[in-house]
Amino acid sequence: MTQTIKPRMSAKKRTSIVLHNALIAVLAFIWLIPIIWLVCTSFSAYDGINTSTFFPTQWSASHYVELFQVDTVNQFPTWFMNTFKIACASCVISTCFVLMVAYAMSFGKFKARKPLMNVAVMLNLFPGVLSMIAVYFTLRTFGLTNSHLGLTLVYSASAGLGYLICKGFFDTVPRALCEAARIDGCSEARIFWQIVIPTSRPIIVYTIINSFLAPWMDFVFAKMILNAGISANYTVAVGLYRMLDKSLINQYFTFFCAGGVLVSIPISALFFIMQKFYVEGITGGAVKG
Repeated sequence: MTQTIKPRMSAKKRTSIVLHNALIAVLAFIWLIPIIWLVCTSFSAYDGINTSTFFPTQWSASHYVELFQVDTVNQFPTWFMNTFKIACASCVISTCFVLMVAYAMSFGKFKARKPLMNVAVMLNLFPGVLSMIAVYFTLRTFGLTNSHLGLTLVYSASAGLGYLICKGFFDTVPRALCEAARIDGCSEARIFWQIVIPTSRPIIVYTIINSFLAPWMDFVFAKMILNAGISANYTVAVGLYRMLDKSLINQYFTFFCAGGVLVSIPISALFFIMQKFYVEGITGGAVKG
């Protein structure tokens, strides 16, 4: 019976691995500090901000309960539902746009295909906030400012430009299946819905999570479009930011921290449940460009 002799790891390589892991641990600790502070402060018994100690001297969960008791400043349940509705609507529209554009770029063969792909890539190099002024005046022309419909359109209108990773995944779908379906008389729509979509579950999950994250966490566009000061129309980001006003921060800062923790729970749960498909979508989309 022969024994496999494993080569011994050199001291240089062992040192490199230890230093690499130590660096990752330090960076992870630095990244976790503000999150830990936010969670701890949300359980503070004080209403205002406390910078004298990292951990509260008195603990209480009362602010989580009071966060759901609406008053003239705090309307967290309404803000939460506004954000949820906008995020769900934007998620559905954006996902459809991304999948359809990715299918056209992956399976379509037309003359303007590569120029359009290059233009989309170049447009993605510019941050979306550069279009804020143009977007605002366009929405105001059509009377869509201070409305959830206008905000949903902003989030989903340009979603098709983020097709690249999805296209990379579609490039891995066997073309033989699609060609066989065309020979049998299937239309492009039927190929898309009955062949490509069922075999692309990981990238669909990835697209759904990304499409949901953008409106759920956005502050800039929500603050710009919902600028009438009607607090019942605010999203969570805008509403919680209002609590940081100079005249309110001493009474509502701990409410702000509690709201930040609660907002992170749904998307964190969604990510952990769908983590397997999320990773498969990213790695599958990176196979081909």
